[in-house]
Amino acid sequence: QVRLVESGGGLVQPGGSLRLSCAPSKTVFSVNDMRWYRQAPGKERELVATITFGQTPNYGDSVRGRFTISRDNAKNTVYLQMNSLKPEDSAVYYCNADISRAPSVGYVEFWGQGTLVTVSS
Repeated sequence: QVRLVESGGGLVQPGGSLRLSCAPSKTVFSVNDMRWYRQAPGKERELVATITFGQTPNYGDSVRGRFTISRDNAKNTVYLQMNSLKPEDSAVYYCNADISRAPSVGYVEFWGQGTLVTVSS
């Protein structure tokens, strides 16, 4: 079974930076749109950023100008560079992607297990 595997979370001071990574756990046929969501305790899951296969990014208002989403299509990997981090950015960050496992199989949405980001002094 294919899973999305995230890495890069941790504890950082306000104003600091972190870089998250996410990739499928095994070889897949194709990956379409890739996304990062986050969920803070007691809050709804929030879409942070999206990137298309063609490398077009889109950002939520709360992170625009501070976060950068990118991808390496050869590795089917998506990244989230987070700069100027604030305590309100603390959350579990989830990777999400539309994946086709074989040429005859359509795209299915997959989620990662989440990685915790804590911004605190």
